[in-house]
Amino acid sequence: MGKSLVDRFRAKPGRSLRLSRCPTDVPKLYRNEPDAEQQLQRQVARTSELQDVLYASDRYSLLLIFQAMDAAGKDGAIKHVMSGVNPLGCQVSSFKQPSPEELDHDFLWRTSLRLPERGRIGVFNRSYYEEVLVVRVHPQYLAAQRLPEGSVESRDFWEGRMRSIRDHEAHLHRNGTRILKFFLHVSREEQRRRFLDRIDHPDKNWKFNLGDVEERGYWDDYMRAYEQAIAATSTKESPWYVIPADDKKTARLLVSQAVNQCLESLDLAYPKLDKARLAELKSARRLLE
Repeated sequence: MGKSLVDRFRAKPGRSLRLSRCPTDVPKLYRNEPDAEQQLQRQVARTSELQDVLYASDRYSLLLIFQAMDAAGKDGAIKHVMSGVNPLGCQVSSFKQPSPEELDHDFLWRTSLRLPERGRIGVFNRSYYEEVLVVRVHPQYLAAQRLPEGSVESRDFWEGRMRSIRDHEAHLHRNGTRILKFFLHVSREEQRRRFLDRIDHPDKNWKFNLGDVEERGYWDDYMRAYEQAIAATSTKESPWYVIPADDKKTARLLVSQAVNQCLESLDLAYPKLDKARLAELKSARRLLE
């Protein structure tokens, strides 16, 4: 697998996007299942090494954002790609329907509370992007947010929200948080097969939600919302990756590659000790001897 393969799926800043032209399936990046597992294990091991230095250096943090249609494989991608990372250095946050307290704040507030500290990797399973995706497809949800009168009717309401997101992410970048955003791009047919699989297998029944099937009726609306959100917020500093997700193993390998590529670009190193600290270590060694 080429080092820059994942860059093929990086959304270009400032360009329009048509998801119908983006692949949901590509040639597999592995020969067979054992090969896929071995490749991912190697990449996860590298992530673990890099995360250890990230934690020790305490200069940067990494935020990974996962967005997708239902059954696209977000949970599995997070589980497998982060499986080898020290739990002390990684935190996963899922965002569902906002609480009354969260609705009483601006739409970035609840996710800001869960941002990763320096030295850590944070994972958002859904995020503030829901506010320009599901809320845009179902604008009736805005009523619960009690926004200033007339603001929702403004012609630039959605652009205003996306501008807030760009400014927010630029602020985080300036302060050491690197952000990677992944849209797991699954086809409508593959989603249908996965829903049926959840219905037909008792051990997967718990995953099935009738509401997810009802949301399929808004597929085209969601695609337009994703296109506009990704095009408006993919920047050089905080890029979006439109990851082909019909094959879960390929999707996980691509996500893992992007994570390692970002961490390696930080040129991380363990802290260098000054003379006083080195002398302290020598003194401690003599005491232990």
